[in-house]
Amino acid sequence: MLLAPLAASAAIGVGKTLISEIAKVVTGTAGTQEASAKATVAKAAAEAKARKASTDFEAMFLEQTVDRLAQSEGTDGPLGDNGTGGGVYRSMLTKEYAGQIVKSGGVGIADQVFREMMKLQEGTHVSAS
Repeated sequence: MLLAPLAASAAIGVGKTLISEIAKVVTGTAGTQEASAKATVAKAAAEAKARKASTDFEAMFLEQTVDRLAQSEGTDGPLGDNGTGGGVYRSMLTKEYAGQIVKSGGVGIADQVFREMMKLQEGTHVSAS
């Protein structure tokens, strides 16, 4: 009779210990999964930021190129610098041309810049680890 309460209290103690150990393992696994999810979200955000920067770079490059192509020697025609609005109109038009070229797939500069940016970021993460 004395052994039954002793066995019951020992079982309760072992049960509490097991439950606390299981909780630690589950919490540790959840923490690892949460950290992995945060790392995935951070990587996706970095990729989106790099993609936007590379696309903006390509648009700027194409804008400069198209602007150089659209310059004319004379002042006649819709893109000439006749009057006060000709130069402004030409700059807006070349910006739109460049934007449309990038939207339609660009010339491949953005993809190359994006790949190089990702290589640099991966190299930074590897050397930081």
